[in-house]
This record gives sequence, structure tokens and C-alpha cells, in this order.
Amino acid sequence: MLKSQSKPHSQEQKSHGSMYLAMQRFARNKSALAGLSLVLILVVLAVLAPWLSPYAYEKIDIINAFAKPSFAHPFGTDDLGRDILSRMMYGGRYSLSIGIFSVIISAAFGIFAGSVAGYFGGQIDNIIMRLIDILQSFPQILLAIVISAALGTGYDKCIIALGISGIPVFTRMMRANILTIRSMEYIEAATSINCRDSRIIMKHVIPNAFSPLIVQISLSLAYSVLSAASLSFIGLGVQPPNPEWGAMLSAGRNYITNYPHMVLFPGLYIMICVLAFNIIGDALRDALDPKLKR
Repeated sequence: MLKSQSKPHSQEQKSHGSMYLAMQRFARNKSALAGLSLVLILVVLAVLAPWLSPYAYEKIDIINAFAKPSFAHPFGTDDLGRDILSRMMYGGRYSLSIGIFSVIISAAFGIFAGSVAGYFGGQIDNIIMRLIDILQSFPQILLAIVISAALGTGYDKCIIALGISGIPVFTRMMRANILTIRSMEYIEAATSINCRDSRIIMKHVIPNAFSPLIVQISLSLAYSVLSAASLSFIGLGVQPPNPEWGAMLSAGRNYITNYPHMVLFPGLYIMICVLAFNIIGDALRDALDPKLKR
């Protein structure tokens, strides 16, 4: 009896030890810390925008329209005289939150569907994966455009469109992990004592298959931020006058020749955000790779 109880405990200690070593490797990666710092800076600027921004994002000053970067307006102003720096800070609230919430939707539904398909197999697996094949037959950004066009424009519609379009990636990855884990001894032990399928999936299967998904989540955040900007750029995402990085790019494209600062700074913000999430994803992949353990 004592011997059977010690196995899960030792396994849990091993899991915690592996995660601790992975976090140590991540902390030693300078590029990873740089990417994490960039993300934290963008998040802080977005959250504290009402207190840190020099102007209200909706304040119109026609006299100072098209003003180039200066001490009064570090990023310049747009065609209505609105301060671009203030709008960039407020725009982070839309761009980052769309990325985060859409990935939460994709991960939640994808992990659940992949777990059910991989664990039960058979006809259930066949039905779920054929539905995923239908969704994945469209390019992800094209599927997001179609869903967004069907639902209508707006902040919440953009989140739903990006969330649905990202489900297939998480479903396939989770299913592949489950197929490997399903034959493990601790799953057979839980089945032998008549443990409920729902408990096995939630307590044993998903936690042990979650490590690769952490990397996918960070990479999906980068893609979702970029996709949100793309939807707003073509008019299917966040609508003006709300400040969103893609919408600001769209508004400034007609003035790119004479006033390049109107598209330069929103483009840089998008590039920095996507780059930071990609760096974090690559660092997490290296940290969680068992072959790199020392």
C-alpha cells in the first residue's frame, strides 16, 4: 500500500523538478529575458495608458494636424491632430487583449477537442478530426476574415473570429500528445481502478501533455496580434475612432509619402510585439526540450 502511494508522489516531484530546470534554462537565456521585458513594457504601457499617455487618445487638434515628431508630440500627430504616442499606448489595450482572449478561446476548445479525440479514439476521433480538417482546409487568416465578415465588425467579433480560426492547431497538437500518453502505465493504472474518463483526462492526460502547448500558446499570441492588426487594417476588426495598431496603419496609409511617421510607429509596435512573443516561444521550446537538459 505504501509502495503504491509513493509512485504518484515521486512522479509529481519529478514533474516539478523538470519544470524548475526548464525555468532555470529560460532565465539563463538573454534573448528570452529581452523578449519578456518587451512584452511586459507593452503590457504596462497599455494598462497604465490613462496615467502615462500625454494626451487623451480621442483629443482632436486640427491646428497641429500632421505634426512631425517633436518634444510636444514624440511620435507626431495624425490627420486630425491626435497624438500618435497616446493612441499607440491605448491601442495596446485592443491589440494585446484581442491576441490574449482569442488564444484563450483557441486553446480551451482545441485542448478539449484534442483530448477527447486522442483519448477515446474510434468514431469520436474520426468525427472530431474530420471537422478539424474542414476548418484547416482554409488558410487561418482567410478563415478569420470569412468568420469576421459573417459576424460583422467590432472588437468582440474579431476575438471570436481569431479564436475559432486557431482551434485546429491546438486540437491536432493535443491529439498527437494524447496518443503518446494514452499508453503510459499511469493511465492504465487509473483505468484499472475504474477512474472516470473525465477525471483521467483532466488530472492525468492534459497536465502531462501540456508542455508543448505552452510553446504553441506563445507563438499563437504573436500570430493573433498580427492577425488582429490585419483584420483592422482591412476594416473587419476594431473600428475607428478606437485606437488599434492595424486600424492606425490603415488610416495612415494614404499619407505614407508625405507623413511616414503615421505608419512607421504603429508598424514598429506591431513588429516589436510579434518579435517579442516569437522570441519567448523559441526560448520556451528550447527550455522544455528534454534533449537540452544538462
